[in-house]
Amino acid sequence: MKILITGSDGFIAKNLMIELKNRGFDNLLLVNRKTTEEIIQNYAAECDIVFHLAGVNRPEKEEEYITGNVKFTEKLLTYLEKNPKRIHIIYASSIQADRENAYGISKRKAEILLQNYRSTGKTTLSIYRLPNVFGKWCKPDYNSVVATFCYHIAKGEEIQIHNPDVEIELIYIDDVIHTWIHNIEIDKEKQELYPKVQDSFFIKVGELADIIYRFSDCHINFSLPNLASEAEKKLYSTYLSYVKPEQLKYALKMNKDNRGSFTEFIKTKYSGQVSINVTKPGIVKGNHWHHTKVEKFLVVKGTAIIKLRDIITNSKVEYRVTGENLEVVDIPVGYTHSITNIGTEDLVTIMWANEIFDKDKPDTYYENVEE
Repeated sequence: MKILITGSDGFIAKNLMIELKNRGFDNLLLVNRKTTEEIIQNYAAECDIVFHLAGVNRPEKEEEYITGNVKFTEKLLTYLEKNPKRIHIIYASSIQADRENAYGISKRKAEILLQNYRSTGKTTLSIYRLPNVFGKWCKPDYNSVVATFCYHIAKGEEIQIHNPDVEIELIYIDDVIHTWIHNIEIDKEKQELYPKVQDSFFIKVGELADIIYRFSDCHINFSLPNLASEAEKKLYSTYLSYVKPEQLKYALKMNKDNRGSFTEFIKTKYSGQVSINVTKPGIVKGNHWHHTKVEKFLVVKGTAIIKLRDIITNSKVEYRVTGENLEVVDIPVGYTHSITNIGTEDLVTIMWANEIFDKDKPDTYYENVEE
């Protein structure tokens, strides 16, 4: 299957090409501004599918909308006339195609050209009127507010917001690409003329900025975004793609003493926190219990004995755990507990708690397990 992609040097095309190759579609015919007319004609005559992504949306002169969006589409269809196969065309249009601005009018005229060509029976056609698309590799300070905000906030620079209450519709690049690839894998006769990409969402510009600013603080307060929100999860993935490589590494605060160290790693609003505990050989840590806080201990290096005692019944249990055979020990409420390094090397334990530590309400009561 030969797939022709116009606008191959653009943000959407880059993501499309990578995923097509991931899925085994290797015969890609790429067209951009540097491609010669002869090559475009040859590609058009032999392709099976066309992703028509080329277009103009931020020209210096208004007439360039017609040249880039209408005239090029017209020329492409002329070249496709020489293709003996009944091809399928996927066109990246815009939600602005029903608006009376120069860009919207040009996209609508391109849609009409494509629909007229479809009426000849020489092609099947899917027109996607896309909202604002965001994701990795999108150019900042161009036509994506998400890219612009991520780029400047990641650099510690100020952003400009004219009206924080303006609501915009966003769609994540992976959702677009997965929908399109599914489109070319189904029966051509089942193609819709105006299918939609699912999972778009609406957000106010001010709210978007606030979310991305929170992302920039994650390495300071060890927090994670609200991953229960699909929108926030996708925005966070996008944000990290704009962080400079030298800023991807950051130090944690290690609370050290002669017993070892304790380091908070991740804090979340709804899922508690994760910490790293290092214990020197022969050292016992813990000997305390909690009313509400529960924990999970996972030894990843060294050998330890974890002891628990019910403070009401005094019933005891102990577990021998080692980093060579990963096992989790749950620490319930009402049990005083301790962890002892019985090995000859530092003991490293990953600890999860169901709530973030609050120094004003630590919910920690010291009581020796052995008493």
